Amino acid sequence: MNYLVTGGCGFIGVNLIRRLQQVDQACGIRVVDNLTVGMREDLTAVAEFTEIGEKNLNEGPFNGVQLMVADIQDQRLAAKGCKGIDVIVHLAANTGVIPSIKEPRYDCMVNVIGTLNYLEAARTNGAKCFVFASSGAPLGEQVPPIHEEMVPRPISPYGASKLSGEAYCSAFYRSFGLETVILRFGNVYGPHSKRKGSVVAKFIKHIMAEEPLPIYGDGNQTRDFIYVDDLVEAIVLAMEKPNISGEIFQIATFREHTVGEVAEELNSLARKYLGRSSPIVYRDKRKGEVRRNFSDIRKAQKMLGFVPKYDLKRGLEKTFLWFLSLINPTF
Repeated sequence: MNYLVTGGCGFIGVNLIRRLQQVDQACGIRVVDNLTVGMREDLTAVAEFTEIGEKNLNEGPFNGVQLMVADIQDQRLAAKGCKGIDVIVHLAANTGVIPSIKEPRYDCMVNVIGTLNYLEAARTNGAKCFVFASSGAPLGEQVPPIHEEMVPRPISPYGASKLSGEAYCSAFYRSFGLETVILRFGNVYGPHSKRKGSVVAKFIKHIMAEEPLPIYGDGNQTRDFIYVDDLVEAIVLAMEKPNISGEIFQIATFREHTVGEVAEELNSLARKYLGRSSPIVYRDKRKGEVRRNFSDIRKAQKMLGFVPKYDLKRGLEKTFLWFLSLINPTF
């Protein structure tokens, strides 16, 4: 199989590439990334790769990992890069509520036009499967647990742009027969997240720097935190399972944890491994963020066979130790 992973130098991307090479050692993986967040060194940490440009782009089957430095807004390179590709996993996005509020037009161009470019490239090049990374943001403020039958009501431009991507996936399946699968990720954390700005990675980086842990609001806002190995397994299942085209799946743990709980657990790990902890500081609540969010994953369990293996405590410890190994390789 030949895979194309947009955003493949990012946190989820490098973990997925490592897993794909375990699943199929003879596979070819083409990474498309503009290197604004993930870097070459992040990809190097999990795989040897060859960097290619438009002139030496192989349009047929290939082996190993290739990196094509490109922006997903480039329609022409999307069309060329998807030639010979069997499965496309579209991870690249302008992520986060706050960046989308600051620059809603940019958020739209990346998340809507970028997604459309790769759907169209998949269609015209005869790709077998297109997996789209979405989130709970399209649903907005809902009474949890959130599930696939809820009516979307996004409260941020990010949620609106992700909802548009979901809609285009549905349209390309129903209009053109392109086998699309939409995965709404919970709050993902784990190794290789040093450039990620989400709460777990941010808190750990503050702890390592001996800085306070900032919580926006009272700390009782909740999320469904999923360890990256579990999430990557869901992506692999979405590629392999038959008769799931056009479907949406919540990919999370079906557990609700507060941000304050995460801070306390990470401070507990800091005391265990570093002999110290960081003070928690509370700041004003940020606009566009939902109060409570966790997911009902029974549809994914039934149709994908998805069963998360990591609880929060175990996943946080593995993540904390990975960050610690960057400072002290003996861990």
